[in-house]
Amino acid sequence: MSAARWIGARASAFRSWPLWTLPRWLLSYVLAVIAVDVVVAVVAICYLPVRTHDLVLMGALLACNAATVELTRRAGENLGHIKDVYAVWELPVAILLPVAYAPLGPIVRFILVQLRVRRAPPYRRAFSAAAVGLSYVAAALVFRMVSRLAAGVAAHPAQHALVWMLAVAGCAVVRWVANEALILPAIKGSDPTARFRDVFAREPMYNDIAELCVTVLVTFCVANSIIALAFAFPFVTLLQRSLRHAQLVNDARADSKTGLLNSATWEREATAEVSRAVRARAPVAVALLDLDRFKAINDTYGHLVGDQVIKEVARTLDTMLREYDRAGRFGGEEFALVLPHTRATDAFRIAERIRASVAGLRFIAPGASGGERVSVTVSIGVAALDSGDRREFGDLLAAADAALYRAKASGRDQVQMFSTTRGVSAIKGPGSGRAASGSHPEAPSAFRRAMTS
Repeated sequence: MSAARWIGARASAFRSWPLWTLPRWLLSYVLAVIAVDVVVAVVAICYLPVRTHDLVLMGALLACNAATVELTRRAGENLGHIKDVYAVWELPVAILLPVAYAPLGPIVRFILVQLRVRRAPPYRRAFSAAAVGLSYVAAALVFRMVSRLAAGVAAHPAQHALVWMLAVAGCAVVRWVANEALILPAIKGSDPTARFRDVFAREPMYNDIAELCVTVLVTFCVANSIIALAFAFPFVTLLQRSLRHAQLVNDARADSKTGLLNSATWEREATAEVSRAVRARAPVAVALLDLDRFKAINDTYGHLVGDQVIKEVARTLDTMLREYDRAGRFGGEEFALVLPHTRATDAFRIAERIRASVAGLRFIAPGASGGERVSVTVSIGVAALDSGDRREFGDLLAAADAALYRAKASGRDQVQMFSTTRGVSAIKGPGSGRAASGSHPEAPSAFRRAMTS
């Protein structure tokens, strides 16, 4: 291949990057963060004092970072909002070495991740490296400000252990806050429906606190002797494995396509929630959802469009439910909800809001004329356990299943509810027929099969 053709091919690939399809403000934001990091790194390197001790320490910390990347390569890189232990090796660079070294660690690390772990669009790696690098620069500057206020602390950490370690811990928090502040706007800008409650959930926060404590200890030990790295590495490896274990536990609970609870986990947690409500004489509700004529969508537009529908409906559920509600996917186009502390009327309203939101979704099926707009509706059956009722989870699920069957039989795109005090009631969706009430018929749905299998 000639040089001109090779350059043309690379230029074409560059122009095809998804980066250029981002909203203009987000594109400007990403490029600005990268540019600021490059300028900071170049200016700092120009004034970098070259000392043998600094180069040896930097090389040792980079070696530990590279070894951690290799461990990540074996397990696979986390997708989404990444939680890992690289700060254990990168924060000591910001604290113990000149500021110019601070942005270099993340650059080397992300290059290794790109080459050794998983390929990703280069602009994403560059943005992540820039955001992380700037957060370490912020931590380095804060530590130097604190050191000026507390004379002798930076030069003699062992003699001022408490103040020194508190200062490092504060800088670690600054690093975390700065990194989140730079990363989260980009995530929200590229996906307006993204939610960050998982970032601040209890388990991830425990992991962050554990990482912070280990980081402070490693930094303190390395400040006194570089030999401490040899003893710190096995402990950091255990911390990394614990983070992976937490990820595996979460993956075992979740449906891989939607991120909702899988059927076994949902049923287990719903059973516990109903039992708790019965003991406390508190209200609780269960809702079963089934997408209307979903097989026709798959047959007409293909399974890729069907998967898009499933994911968007799951995202709608996740967006509309409360923190303590639990949503699960039973498989195919069927979903289940458990709504603690929810009376019949409120459960009915929640289900109707979900039905209306799903009916408002629009999908574009690929086609020669630019695509065809596809709409989808959902039928929902709700069963509410009123205060003081002693029924079990199986009874509640069977009642919701029967209400779902009635919603399907009455014209679809509607909510029907069974309450221990109100019997069966219903609401009509657009274009549906008149909903009946009375005793509920048996229906061989997937939910009933799940309960009897």
